[in-house]
Amino acid sequence: MCSIVNRLKPALAYTLRLQTTGHLRKVPAHMGPGLRTSKQPLESVIIRPYCARMELGKGPFFRQLFESVSSTYTYLLADTESREAVLIDPVLETVDRDLKLIEELGFNLKVAVNTHCHADHITGTGQLKNRLFGMKSAISKHSGASADILLSEGDKISFGKHCLTVRETPGHTDGCVTLVTGDQSMAFTGDTLLIRGCGRTDFQQGCSRRLYESVHQKIFTLPPQCLVFPAHDYKGQTASTVGEERRFNPRLTKSVEEFVDIMTNLNLPKPAKIDIAVPANLVCGLHEV
Repeated sequence: MCSIVNRLKPALAYTLRLQTTGHLRKVPAHMGPGLRTSKQPLESVIIRPYCARMELGKGPFFRQLFESVSSTYTYLLADTESREAVLIDPVLETVDRDLKLIEELGFNLKVAVNTHCHADHITGTGQLKNRLFGMKSAISKHSGASADILLSEGDKISFGKHCLTVRETPGHTDGCVTLVTGDQSMAFTGDTLLIRGCGRTDFQQGCSRRLYESVHQKIFTLPPQCLVFPAHDYKGQTASTVGEERRFNPRLTKSVEEFVDIMTNLNLPKPAKIDIAVPANLVCGLHEV
């Protein structure tokens, strides 16, 4: 194990060292970059273990899954006692994979929720509904999309003794939400906040000022050790923390005026699947599928 850890990036290395304990621990600054500033006392630095079953069963079962074409992360969370599960941001092309995993682990998928109406892939929610009797779809009521559950600020998606709380975080689109676990140990930020970045704001009702306000008011107010899990990453990164992004995000550490200027001048190409994905996702992923 030691040789494996030493070859990994520091951020992953220090989480693996904690994985065997299942408890919050104070760690020396040399074990990972960005844990504290030179002026911070060591005693104030706390990190949380990142593992499949958070804190040895106290938190929900957790699994991060990846779709390589659109670089989309899908997240499976479940209550290990009731076996109720939630799937966040499923992708059409990986529905078979997700269903196989859920069946193997003996979970009952209760809700499949999208953090927003995606433009770069077709959601797997519609196919999941067709294949799992009783499963509900969910998305923000501001997205303009159809779903069984239309989410608003403060709504809770329950699964067993656990829940995800909805925080409305518009800016990338009108219907973006961030889903936060009950103990605020994990936040699923969709395209609103990425690792050292954020979602674009030049289409689908995008607004740079609203995105900036959403991040600073709804995400950066979470505990600094809260793990950030985005809908995408294009550089092989899997997670961050609220504290890291507040300090190191190259866009969102700027003033609002500087941020707006950055976003205005990104000049990004149009998403390849936008003309197919958006109409499909507005009807739960079943348009001409």
